[in-house]
Amino acid sequence: MTETAKASDRADTRTRIVDVAARLLRDEGPVAVTTRGVAQAAGVQAPTIYRIFGDKEGLLEAVAETVMEEFVSAKAAVVADAEAGDIDPLVDLRAGWTAQLEFGLSSPALFSLLSDPLRVRHSPSAKAGQRVLEARLHRVALTGRLRVSESRAVDMISSAGVGAITTTLARGPVGDERASVLERYDLGTADAMYEAVLAQILTDAPAGPPADAGVLAAAVALRAVAPSLESLSVPERELLGEWLDREIAARQ
Repeated sequence: MTETAKASDRADTRTRIVDVAARLLRDEGPVAVTTRGVAQAAGVQAPTIYRIFGDKEGLLEAVAETVMEEFVSAKAAVVADAEAGDIDPLVDLRAGWTAQLEFGLSSPALFSLLSDPLRVRHSPSAKAGQRVLEARLHRVALTGRLRVSESRAVDMISSAGVGAITTTLARGPVGDERASVLERYDLGTADAMYEAVLAQILTDAPAGPPADAGVLAAAVALRAVAPSLESLSVPERELLGEWLDREIAARQ
């Protein structure tokens, strides 16, 4: 067997093991993801898992990255379609929130693994997911609707999402098991959290003097387009961005 064939065979084996482990984690929970159980279900010997992933933690890390990468790719495609189709940025933002809820509620064990703050900090796919949320909120900023910085809005939406999913999972399903995942849970708290965050980050929220809110929204909107102001030199755009960042930070 050539080296190329060996590498291809190894990649196929790795993919099969990760897919099996992801299915076991999703359907049966962490207790089902044992080296022996995964090896048997994937049709390989246990030493193969150790050789490819090092240990069980390495396997779980690979599962988390693979699942998150697939989810993020799908989200990025939705954002691209929304931008190309001139979909209202707030409609797109809500669609992203709903998709995140559905993902977390349908795969509690995977959500727990993916929301581990220590893992997320070093995860390429988690960072890619944040960039998708940043793109969504950047579209909102371009409309002049944000009254906080884009980075603050990203953190608030992200934090609310993790909290909403965690709280909803803790309360447990209340609907028919045959219904869709979003219909099986009471989403009242999640909806309230989302609306509360919007009230804090959008210009139509009743917070602070209207004049201040208007100046802040204008600053955020200008900051969003500053990198694309071609009549300015790169240093000038960077300086403008620095000034606007300071003004936004002082007002929010």
